[in-house]
Formats: sequence, structure tokens, C-alpha cells
Amino acid sequence: MTSLLVVKYIIFELVSEHGWKLIALEIMPDHVHLLINAPTHEAPSQIAKSIKGRAARILRKEFPELLKLPCLWSPSYFVATTGQVSTEIIKKYIENQKGK
Repeated sequence: MTSLLVVKYIIFELVSEHGWKLIALEIMPDHVHLLINAPTHEAPSQIAKSIKGRAARILRKEFPELLKLPCLWSPSYFVATTGQVSTEIIKKYIENQKGK
């Protein structure tokens, strides 16, 4: 199983555990585009931290060659709400990342 597929399964698992709704997902070799519908009491920063943390732990266990990297993820991330743009526009943007 590839590391990108493992990341996809980790995200699916977290979405299921927390009761979030996964609307769109594209996983690239160096970043992830993700659109999730989550309750307002759950901080977007905590969602990003949960995904990155679990992914780092599991990927390093599954792929020992990743242990030599000082960190698996950059500490940065971008989170935004969809208030000013329709969910459909964001979903299309994420789906269009496949070819880039």
C-alpha cells in the first residue's frame, strides 16, 4: 500500500470517528486538499492537528524510511470557512488539483 493511500484511510477513519462529513479530498505527494463539514464547536486547527498527528505516527510506523526525516509535515496549514464561497466551488477547486 502506498503512503498516499494510507493517508486517505487515516482521513476516512478520523472523519468516521468524529462524525465529520467528508465533502472533497485530493492527496498530492506534498500536500492534501480537504473539505470537511464539522460541528462549529470543533476548531479547524484541531482538525488539522488531528489529521497531521495521526498520519505522521502511522506513516512512520508503516514506512520506516520516513523515520530519517526530521518532520513529516510542515508545521503550517491553511484553514478557511466556506461562508463567502459556495461549497460546490471549493469542491470543484479541490477536484481540479488532480492534474496539477
